[in-house]
Amino acid sequence: MKAVQLVKSIGPSGLRVAELSDLDPADDLVVVDLHAAGVSFPDLLQTTGSYQMVQELPCVLGVEGAGIVRSAPRGSGLTEGQRVAVLALSGSWQQTVAVPVGYAFPLPDTVSLTAASGFVMNHLTVHFALVERARARRGEIVLVHGAAGGVGTAALHLAAAVGLETIAVVSSDEKAAVAKGNGATHTVLVDGFKDRVLDLTGGRGVDIVVDPVGGDRFTDSLRSLAAGGRALVLGFTGGSIPTVKVNRLLLENISVVGVGWGEFIREDPGYLARQWEELSPLLTSGALTVPEPTLYELDNAAAALQLLSERAATGKISLSLR
Repeated sequence: MKAVQLVKSIGPSGLRVAELSDLDPADDLVVVDLHAAGVSFPDLLQTTGSYQMVQELPCVLGVEGAGIVRSAPRGSGLTEGQRVAVLALSGSWQQTVAVPVGYAFPLPDTVSLTAASGFVMNHLTVHFALVERARARRGEIVLVHGAAGGVGTAALHLAAAVGLETIAVVSSDEKAAVAKGNGATHTVLVDGFKDRVLDLTGGRGVDIVVDPVGGDRFTDSLRSLAAGGRALVLGFTGGSIPTVKVNRLLLENISVVGVGWGEFIREDPGYLARQWEELSPLLTSGALTVPEPTLYELDNAAAALQLLSERAATGKISLSLR
């Protein structure tokens, strides 16, 4: 089978397409022939050895995808030929993966395999952020940074599905259009976003900030919070890690909340199933829609990562594997 491996930690140029041995059926694992695999910011960090978990080279990148079950353990509830999304911690940028039963998620007919290929990382992270960490309540207002990117668009769709109003922060009018197309209630440009947010909320501020960007906008994010608001830290695609003067937290009883979905499921693997129980009905009913990603061919994986590096991507990016 074909796969994309990282062979040198020199950035996207360190990727190579390789031919690997096919996988055999396993008694305790679900074997899935993937049609597409998601591309995410941690994959970019992996190429320079700057991610928190450094893999031994050569390694297959990617952790999510979607495809068709080739074989599944007896009693797993999965059957040959079934459509599933997967969390593949051993690498998803390959044509076939083998994952534990709890890491394969049956897909409703409302979601295509290409759309599902980029669903797991972003949507389950955002679900964890809003539901588990922020304890979001219907009718609250959520400010979403990087709202035209993969995490941002997932946040807009999921917020709409659970009854939250959203204000999307973007860097251009073109990205504002993308955010609007993905369900943003309002859009604001990043320059001067705090004042615009306060105008939109009548001076009150927002209840929740979803921030996968970090950098120098974080202080104004805190200033944009209403009393009792929660700022969710998902990552630092902006490059720099902000610091917080904790006296700001006292003024309006606001909170800064870490969102480490990966760490959480390592401690509690059963949480994945509970998340899917909540998300699957939303997908089936159409309340939660999953947009189609921008697809790159397998041998163009480096170009896909370069787009993330330049922060030029809108929406989700996936690799076509078939």
